[in-house]
Amino acid sequence: MRNAPSPEKGLDPHALQWFELSLVLPATQAEPLSEHLLEAGAVCVQADDAQADTDAEQAIFAEPGLEDEHPRIWAQTRITALFESSPHQVQDQALAILAQACQASEITLASPWQLKALEDQDWVRLTQAQFQAIEIGKRLLISPSWEPNHAVHANRKRLVLDPGLAFGTGSHPTTALCLHWLDANLRGRESVIDYGCGSGILAIAAGLLGASSIEAIDIDPQALIATRDNATRNQVDLKTHLTGHKGLAPADIVLANILAAPLKLLAPSLEALVKPGGYLVLAGLLTRQVEDVASYYTKIRLSAWRELEGWSVLVGQG
Repeated sequence: MRNAPSPEKGLDPHALQWFELSLVLPATQAEPLSEHLLEAGAVCVQADDAQADTDAEQAIFAEPGLEDEHPRIWAQTRITALFESSPHQVQDQALAILAQACQASEITLASPWQLKALEDQDWVRLTQAQFQAIEIGKRLLISPSWEPNHAVHANRKRLVLDPGLAFGTGSHPTTALCLHWLDANLRGRESVIDYGCGSGILAIAAGLLGASSIEAIDIDPQALIATRDNATRNQVDLKTHLTGHKGLAPADIVLANILAAPLKLLAPSLEALVKPGGYLVLAGLLTRQVEDVASYYTKIRLSAWRELEGWSVLVGQG
């Protein structure tokens, strides 16, 4: 047995530190290994598309009735496991955790892996510092609950939103673009459908700007819980539905901030939800994907409204 290295002078040998173990795996290995990494001692495990922001980016949405056509996880998945260890034992512990998880998953690991130490931080303060108030257009302010409502923002509608399990805090270009469109175009009394609502940020913004009725739809029940909680906090009335809900009436404004693949798949359904003369707003698109996605919409002519950091919004009127 190899002896552990002697502690460096001035370091507490009993102190623990956070470490991150990451590797890229095919879909068939990613799910079982993630589960067994947790069982082997990882504090948490995150899965992401290893090809994100490239031409090979893959959507994994499963619309009702089409589950078999869409994978549950990306073909190439980046697994990131977080664990806590003594700095002097991290290499051995990471190898032990990985070996145990591979054995339990019956996987022979062929891909390389990386190990990175995370600096000690005041994680609460660091997280809060990353989510500060964001002014949108002339009328909106997206603000976390801990941010004071300064007098300089007095003429804006404040949307209080803290980061959580559902995507959408207003900082990503796709969400910001949709918020800017709402700020510039929603005049009040419109009916709105937010398809793929996530945290509910677009639906709530529409309510604060004067929408008369709001329907928020998502495939993820957790997103609907987040949307209802955030709407209550902001005193906005809305209705939430799981994808596939029947009986939705066409709306004056239909927003869909998702990804290119589901936007193409959903083209007939989204067009049918727009009232004559109403607006369809599509986001979650890289600028290079605009023409391809627009070609799937035959009843509403779509054009790029605005571009931000390589992302674009398509808008059309029924």
